[in-house]
Amino acid sequence: MSVEPRLTAEFWVHAYLARLRGAAIPAFVTARGDATAGAVIVKVNSLDGRARAFHRTFDLSGDPAGGGRVWAVLAEGADAEVEAALARQRGYDPDLWLIEVEDRAGRSLLDEPGLA
Repeated sequence: MSVEPRLTAEFWVHAYLARLRGAAIPAFVTARGDATAGAVIVKVNSLDGRARAFHRTFDLSGDPAGGGRVWAVLAEGADAEVEAALARQRGYDPDLWLIEVEDRAGRSLLDEPGLA
């Protein structure tokens, strides 16, 4: 049985922020979680009063090619509603990383290879 190496949360966050900078998409860490194993939530603020928050979850589609980790919408709607949902998540998990991306087009790059 082979064990797949895992990146630390902090390493992944820094790599993700670097990828966003390379695409000229502003982003910043709004809550720093556990450096080793903290979960990560990405909030995409479209700067029009609306936002979406994504979290990593398992692909349970039943597709044999799937089964890996995917980014799924955790919350979306008015920015204040998404912020309230994120505050609840932080209450459940203080080791959580929160990254806020600001992009009028709503780009997060989470669908690009290497970010799942």
